Amino acid sequence: MKTSWRTPLVMVLGGGIIMGLALGMRHVQGLFLVPMTATHGWTRQDFGLTMAVQNLAWGLLMPFTGMIADRYGSARVLVTGCLLYASGLYWMANASSTTELLLAGGVVIGAALSATSFGTVYGALSRLVLPERRGWALGLAGAISGLCQFVMVPAAQSLISGFGWLAALIIFALVMMMATPLAGALAEPATEKSNQKVQALGDALREAFSHKGFWMLNVGFLACGFQLAFIAGHLPAYLLDKGMSGRDAVVALSLIALSNVAGTYYSGILGTRFRRKHLLAYNYLIRSAVIAAFVLLPLSTWTLYAFSMAMGLLWLGTVPLTNGVVSQVFGVKYLTTLFGFVFVGHQIGGFLGAWLGGLVFDLTNSYDLVWFGSIAVGLIAAALHWPIDDRPVARLRAADAY
Repeated sequence: MKTSWRTPLVMVLGGGIIMGLALGMRHVQGLFLVPMTATHGWTRQDFGLTMAVQNLAWGLLMPFTGMIADRYGSARVLVTGCLLYASGLYWMANASSTTELLLAGGVVIGAALSATSFGTVYGALSRLVLPERRGWALGLAGAISGLCQFVMVPAAQSLISGFGWLAALIIFALVMMMATPLAGALAEPATEKSNQKVQALGDALREAFSHKGFWMLNVGFLACGFQLAFIAGHLPAYLLDKGMSGRDAVVALSLIALSNVAGTYYSGILGTRFRRKHLLAYNYLIRSAVIAAFVLLPLSTWTLYAFSMAMGLLWLGTVPLTNGVVSQVFGVKYLTTLFGFVFVGHQIGGFLGAWLGGLVFDLTNSYDLVWFGSIAVGLIAAALHWPIDDRPVARLRAADAY
């Protein structure tokens, strides 16, 4: 029986804030690149590899955290993820070697993100909220998350400037620990026993893996991860190399996060009115155009801010839309698990974007090749999403007919 305080809005707030803190701390990691590498004498490739491993661990572990959430409930997974995130940030702050940095910032925080981000929160909301309000819930949770990310940018810069990067990471660790009670808003009721045959997890996986559209979503989602990880991790350093100030980098990341609030919310709403696969194709197509304009036009404060606002509108709007396609085609029972597998593609892209950003810069002293790579993967993703068969699978169509 649902307690009176756990209204849909409370659920959305609780999930959105946890997701926003987790993604917000990831969003600002680029601000730590220059001071951390300067203090320890590490290279940008060292830092970039850590962020790449973080993305890969996040993606590879997300199907398994999804299975746990689908089986035992999302609240427990969220609590564990918050505590793991805090531990990873504290260890990252005190890392004395690149190996420790890789384990703390890469493996531990990557595992924490798999438990505190999209799959867990959106999966719980999709099951807890009525189907007709699902688009609203996912969009608003994403908007709240985006607002948290926006706040994290000036907060991180202020903490780094006022207390140093080490203290900033420790303060963030304390904030993640304090967020754990919010997970109670997404506690899921025990599943009532029924005489109706319930699909087993193995059957659900076989059904999804045999669906061509499932793989097209996975490969197409790679573009999102590539672009976001590269921009979030390397844009501040890119701007400093071009003679712009640290303030410009902070404003750029802030504008991305702020615009993402509106972009994610309206993506969720539009997903209830138009075909999600088409909206995804348009998103990737426009992203490629925006990145091309940013790279080819002369860099200035105004072109930077225009790029940041445009990218922000497109930033995480892909996630509720992709999650919506998965639930639309396969249902919500194993949604967290199935979205976790789709998210593997996103995080392979994130690994490549973060790692290649550092590697290519160290080899060529320029980020240009990675920028053009971002344009190319966006065009490929747009082409992959358009022909996806987004009809419910035969099992769901038969159940509706019955």
